[in-house]
Amino acid sequence: MMDVYRRAVKRFPLGSVSHMFAYGSGVKQQEGYQKVGTPSSGSVIDLVFCVRDALGFHAENLHRHPGHYSALKHLGPRFLAQYQERLGAGVYCNTLVPLPDVGVTIKYGVVSQEQLIEDLIDWKHLYLAGRLHKPVTDLVDPSDNPPLKTALDRNLVSALQVSLLLLPEKFTGYELFHTIAGLSYKGDFRMIFGENKQKVHNIVSPQINDFFALYQPALGKLAQFVAVDMKGQEPGSRKPAILFEQDKSQTATACHLRELPGQLRCRLQKNAACRGDYPAVVDHLALAPQLPKVLQASVNDIVWRSSVTQSIKNIASAGVIKSLVYSYRKAQKTFAV
Repeated sequence: MMDVYRRAVKRFPLGSVSHMFAYGSGVKQQEGYQKVGTPSSGSVIDLVFCVRDALGFHAENLHRHPGHYSALKHLGPRFLAQYQERLGAGVYCNTLVPLPDVGVTIKYGVVSQEQLIEDLIDWKHLYLAGRLHKPVTDLVDPSDNPPLKTALDRNLVSALQVSLLLLPEKFTGYELFHTIAGLSYKGDFRMIFGENKQKVHNIVSPQINDFFALYQPALGKLAQFVAVDMKGQEPGSRKPAILFEQDKSQTATACHLRELPGQLRCRLQKNAACRGDYPAVVDHLALAPQLPKVLQASVNDIVWRSSVTQSIKNIASAGVIKSLVYSYRKAQKTFAV
């Protein structure tokens, strides 16, 4: 598959691309889909280009591939860059782009590095940050970009800490990764109409090992709060399972709360109706019996807003016809059995 990705992306202006990854059911195996890489699978390959210069990328890409763009192209690359950065979740999407020479169809998003880092650290939109809670295929190694690598790592630790706050003292690996993967889906309005209702299960079930590999460094950073048994058994059966046990003391809970992403701290404090500076109310929040419920609602608030605004934005960037086709394909997943 890596050869397919390389052939697909070599046509794009890569000079200002600082990171690039592929994700989705056409890239990572999901339950209910044919094996990734099979010619008849019919899945769209989702790509994200993280760029240092949005204006420069769109100017060159528009010159090379005017057919990728909707009627917005007539407003010029400067408008496209501003449309990308000022609306929705800071992503410009071109949808259902056929690449006959490669034999695939792609959807690609463009995001500025500055906005991606902000989302990863603060969860301002939890849009691409949420996608990066799950395993993806890196097409540019982020290790060569220290600010971005630090933000990517922070995003995974944040996802782990939020999930620990939502989970009981003991849980399985499947329960942990289902909670993590669900963070960016539970508040997404598209889950009401437009996505398979088993989406999170379908992502996690065949990728348990990939999730564990992705989160092993984050688990190492939180080793004082959570222990793992790689040779455990599922409760009530003898099936082998990864088992976890965490510290649910007030001290541990308060520690996780202090390190939450900035936007989530603001939402949580507002939803919990706590007055005063956030550091001053952490101990109160750590003792609140409704903390998991209020925390989940706070995550949902962020996801709901960004999913609505970005989806509306995508209608114009994709064009009406492509938007209808794409929405129809998504709707089919909603009613899939």
